[in-house]
Amino acid sequence: MFEIEVKGTFDAAHKVVGYQGKCARLHGHSWVVEVRVAGQQLNELGFLVDFSELNQTLKDILTQLDHQDLNELPMFQSVNPTAENIARFIYGQLVETPLLQRSRAVLDSVCVWESAHSCVRYRNESP
Repeated sequence: MFEIEVKGTFDAAHKVVGYQGKCARLHGHSWVVEVRVAGQQLNELGFLVDFSELNQTLKDILTQLDHQDLNELPMFQSVNPTAENIARFIYGQLVETPLLQRSRAVLDSVCVWESAHSCVRYRNESP
């Protein structure tokens, strides 16, 4: 089994509506996102997935979030833009990309770091 991981970053603000604490106020993070794909079959060049294509695909998704107030974005109108919900959003975007649709690799997980000490990893465990 091969696993490939790439990282991306974005800067954005958010607040957690309904939370009793300092995160209820608008504040920002320099978010770090790790994407892991896995598989056993390599392509004719010996790649599971081309690093540069996976990096660009992630960058395209993160551009939607960069320098935004996440609470104002359509994808977070019905849920708080917590690290958990951001990870699930990015996962959902990635899994639908042409890169992963045509690849033999599967999206294993998306990890979102909101600080150097706190992250969440999302996996879609449904069959």
